[in-house]
Amino acid sequence: MSFIEKSIEVNVPVTTAYNQWTQFEDFPHFMDGVKAVTQLDDRRLHWKAEIGGKEKEWDAVIIEQIPDHRIAWKSTSGARTAGLVTFHPLRQATSQVSLKMEYDPQGVLEHVGDAVGFVTSKVQGDLERFKSFIERRGHETGTWRGTVSNR
Repeated sequence: MSFIEKSIEVNVPVTTAYNQWTQFEDFPHFMDGVKAVTQLDDRRLHWKAEIGGKEKEWDAVIIEQIPDHRIAWKSTSGARTAGLVTFHPLRQATSQVSLKMEYDPQGVLEHVGDAVGFVTSKVQGDLERFKSFIERRGHETGTWRGTVSNR
């Protein structure tokens, strides 16, 4: 397993950053290689992406979601992945978005990309594009304020 941990400061209130992150179907607007995310219900997502020049699909489940604080997920099909994104207020209109992710590279190309830091730089780029996306808009494209608990 490989691990990534990255953070970014965004110039919007924590509620705005959190609300935008809950709009999973908007991920292709700022996540490189993500072609589509379909939200099947409050907990389940279906992903389509291009990784290392190959089309891949997988399902994921949200295992914990606390409004304005955290969203945790894990894959239920395809390559093994899991992650946690947390939201921290810094000042009135500034927040920190922190992402921790673990993944299992598949095949030679993904292992090489992982070894040279490609995935880490891709995640950093995705966070920077999220920052630009939400700051340019100034408000979220939608909201979902429900709580998901793994209990």
